[in-house]
Amino acid sequence: MYRPRLIPVLLLQNKGLVKSVKFKNHRYLGDPINAVRIFNDLKADELVFIDILASREKRTISVDFVKNVGEEANMPFSAGGGIRTLEQIRKIVEAGAEKVILNTIAGENQGFIREAADTFGSSTICVCIDVKKNFLGKEKVFINAGTKALSLSPVQFAELAEENGAGEIIIQSIDRDGTMTGYDINLIKKIAESVTIPVVALGGAGNLNHLTEINQLVSLNGLAAGSMFVYHGERRAVLVNYPEREEILKIFNQKF
Repeated sequence: MYRPRLIPVLLLQNKGLVKSVKFKNHRYLGDPINAVRIFNDLKADELVFIDILASREKRTISVDFVKNVGEEANMPFSAGGGIRTLEQIRKIVEAGAEKVILNTIAGENQGFIREAADTFGSSTICVCIDVKKNFLGKEKVFINAGTKALSLSPVQFAELAEENGAGEIIIQSIDRDGTMTGYDINLIKKIAESVTIPVVALGGAGNLNHLTEINQLVSLNGLAAGSMFVYHGERRAVLVNYPEREEILKIFNQKF
């Protein structure tokens, strides 16, 4: 029986694994390759790696790092951060990534999504849409690590990404990032209902109940989280974790 993928999202900063709150206050967590080994043992469905400084530093996620992940990971993984050219995508895919994640370049030049999809296939191209509400409560799309707003609404951006050939969308709430208070279900539902390509929810998941809640209300292809998979307990002790099979089946109302 089909169920959404459960996807740990791992943020990279200066070659280390970090976690943010609302895209700020990054906390160092340890070695990302060690986290990959643990997720291997825990049998995670898929992993996402994003270099959060790459766009601002005008570079891309390290191809050597992607290669190291490819040699270690037993599951599919995606990589993003600073991607701006087809050649960069080629190198990242050849290094072992199943998909690349576009954010800033997709906001600056939607035509690049089409070029990338035509060259590498839609299934290789994922667009991450970062959303934050302004002081009037209006949802705005942000690029460049959440520092630059676009004029497009989240729904408009999602529809353009699909129109230009993206094979998947990650919709992320900046306001919920790292809060562990639950997904922004209204935002995610709007995006999921506006496109036909796979949609992955991100931002705010803190426990299994949050996964169950959104799964009951929105049809999604993936449920992603950061804090939930690297923290344990109210004091947020660092502990890489992943639900056991019985817990996953319970979330999605499947029989053991």
